[in-house]
Amino acid sequence: MKRWTVSRADEGAVKKITSATDLPKLLAEIMAARGYNTVESLAEFFNGGELSDPFLLADMQNAVDAINSAVDAGERIYIFGDYDCDGITSAAVLYGYLMSMGADVDVMIPERGDGYGLSISAVEKMKESGASLIITVDNGITAVDEAEKISELGMKLVVTDHHQPTETLPKALAVVDPHRRDCPSPFKQLCGAGVVLKLCAALDGGDCASVCEQYCDLVAIATIADVVPLVGENRTIVSYGLRLLKNTENPGIISLLEKSGVDISALTASRVAFTIAPRINAASRFGSPVTALNMLIAEDESAAEYAEELCALNSRRREAESGIAEEITKAVDSAPSLLEKRVLVVAGKGWHRGIIGIVAARLTEIFERPAIVLSIDENGEACGSARSVGGFNIFKCFDYCRDILIKYGGHELAGGLTLKESDIPALRKLVEEYSAESCRETPRPTLNADKLISGGDLTVENAESLSRLEPCGQLNPEPIFALSGAEITAVYPLKNGEHTKLELLYDGARVQLLMFGKKTEELEFSVGDKIDVMANMSLGEYKGVKSVSLRAVDCRLHGVKQEPYFAAEEAYLKFRRGEKLSPEILRKGDPTRSELVEVYKYISKRPITLEGLCARLRESVNPFRLRIIVDAFCDVGLAKYYPSSGRIFVLKPTARADIDSAETLVKLRGLL
Repeated sequence: MKRWTVSRADEGAVKKITSATDLPKLLAEIMAARGYNTVESLAEFFNGGELSDPFLLADMQNAVDAINSAVDAGERIYIFGDYDCDGITSAAVLYGYLMSMGADVDVMIPERGDGYGLSISAVEKMKESGASLIITVDNGITAVDEAEKISELGMKLVVTDHHQPTETLPKALAVVDPHRRDCPSPFKQLCGAGVVLKLCAALDGGDCASVCEQYCDLVAIATIADVVPLVGENRTIVSYGLRLLKNTENPGIISLLEKSGVDISALTASRVAFTIAPRINAASRFGSPVTALNMLIAEDESAAEYAEELCALNSRRREAESGIAEEITKAVDSAPSLLEKRVLVVAGKGWHRGIIGIVAARLTEIFERPAIVLSIDENGEACGSARSVGGFNIFKCFDYCRDILIKYGGHELAGGLTLKESDIPALRKLVEEYSAESCRETPRPTLNADKLISGGDLTVENAESLSRLEPCGQLNPEPIFALSGAEITAVYPLKNGEHTKLELLYDGARVQLLMFGKKTEELEFSVGDKIDVMANMSLGEYKGVKSVSLRAVDCRLHGVKQEPYFAAEEAYLKFRRGEKLSPEILRKGDPTRSELVEVYKYISKRPITLEGLCARLRESVNPFRLRIIVDAFCDVGLAKYYPSSGRIFVLKPTARADIDSAETLVKLRGLL
C-alpha cells in the first residue's frame, strides 16, 4: 500500500491569485499548493517567455568560432552522440543544422554494448575516418582522458553536454554545459538536445526563433524523453515543440506517429513519453541507435522503413521486458521471503542488459520498494540497474557497497552497478545493512494529491481548465485529486473485462471512474462500497455532450487508517527478519482460534488481496495479526499468497491441517 498525502493550498494566496488573474479557483488552488503563491511566479510558469541568449552559456562563442572555422576550411566534422533518445535526437538536430551550413559532417553513435560516452577506440576510429573536429552531444563533460587523446592525435574538440561536470573539465576548444560552475546562463535544466538547440541558435547569430521553427519538434521529444523538469525554458521548448509535432514535416516522425497509432491532433507530452520515446530508445536496446538516427534525418521513403523497424524493435523490447518481469515475479511468488528485505535484489543469467532498468522500475511499482536487477553474463560478471523510492538514496547505497563493486553510478532514485557474480551474496548483505542503518522503516512510495476535491469541483469548466498546465511532466505532474468516501453505484467491464469503469456518487455529484489495467473479475469493490480514490481528472465527450471523468491512480476502501497499517506492516517485517520486538507488540500478532476461523471463512468466499483483507477486517483483526494468520494458513497448505498481485487463494487441503503446528505460529509463540 502506498502512503497517501494531500497538499493544502494557502487560502490567502488563492484569493490573491483569483483576484489578480483569470485562473479558476481549482487551478489557483493547485498552483498555490505547488508553491506558486505570487502572481509573478505564476506569470513566469505560464508564460515561460523566450529562450535566454545562447551566448550566455559559457564557452558558446568559442564553440561557434571553432565550428565556423572548420566549416569554412572544409574540415571533416564528426558529431559524437549517445545511444539514448536525447543523444540520438541531439545528433540529428546538429547534423541537420551543419548540413544546412554546407559542412562536411558525419555522425558516430556508440552501440549500447560499447558503453556510455567517448572512448579511446571511438576517438581513434574518427581519426581514421578523417575527422578534424569532434563535437560531442549529450556526453563528453567527463571525457578528460579521451580529450587528451584527441589533442595528441591532432584533432580539435568541442564538448556540449548537460550532465554534471567533475572538478577537471576536458581539454577542448569549448566546453558548453549549463552545469559548469562558471556558466552564467540562467536556466540549468536543459537536456542534451536543448543545449544543441542553443548551439544552433548561436551559430545562427543568436536567433532562437529561427532554429526553434526548424528543430523544436525533435528537441521537445528529447526533453520529454530525458525526464528533465518541464518548467522554465523546457516548458517553452516542449509547448512549442508539441505544436510543431502536430504539423511536423519530418518524414521519420510522421511515419513513427502513424505506425504507433497516435492521434496527432491530441498529442501531449505524456503520449510522446509513452509512444515516440520508447521506440527511439528501442533502437539501441534491441538493434542499433543508427536506425533511429537514420529515421530522424531521412528525407525520403526510407524514413517509413526505419520507423517500421523501430516499432518492431519496440515490440521485442516489450516482450523481453515482460518475460524477465514475469520470471522475477514468479520467483517472488514462490519465495515471498524475498520481500522481507527492505530492498529487493534479484539476479538472473542472460537477462537483456538494455532493459533491466525498465524491469527494475516495474518491480519497484509492483512490490512498492527499491529494486536492484542484476544480469549475469557468461564470464561471471553481473551488470545491474536499480530504481528507488523517495527517501532511499540508491547512489549512497552503492557507495556503501563500493568495496565489492567494479563500478557504479547514478543518483538518489536510479543507478547502475557492475560486480562479480560471486559477490552478489555480499551485495545483498551490504544493501540490507545500509537500508537498516539509513531507514527507520521499509522505504515505500508516496502518492501525493494536489487537493481533496468536493463534488462541486467536478465540473466541465474545471476539467477544461487543467489543460492550461500542459505540458505535464517532471516537476509539473498531471494533477492528482483525492476523493474520500465515494459510493460505488455501478460497475462496468471494459474491453472484455480487461479494464473497469465505476460509477460513483460523490458529495452530491455523479462521476465515472476509469480503472485502466484493472480486470473487472479481480475488482475487490462492489456496488454500495465506499472508496477513497486518487485520480486524474479529464474531459470526456459523447455525442457532443461534454462530461467529467476520472482516471484512477490508486483506490482503497473508505476509512483505512494508513499509519496504523504501516506500523503493523513494519512489526510484521521485523518479526520475519528476526529483529527484536517487545512482548506487547508480539502479542498483537498472536491470533485467537475464533480469529483464525473468521479469516478463513472470509478468504474462502473468493480470492482477495491482502490489502483488501486488511481493509475489510480492520475493525476486528489488526493488520499484523492478519499477516501472521495468512502466513500460518500458507504454512499448512490451506492458502497460497501471491505477492506480485497481492492476492490470497484458498487451497483444498490434502489432509487435515493442524494450524497450531504452522511454522509462523510456532515461531511467534516461541518468542512469547
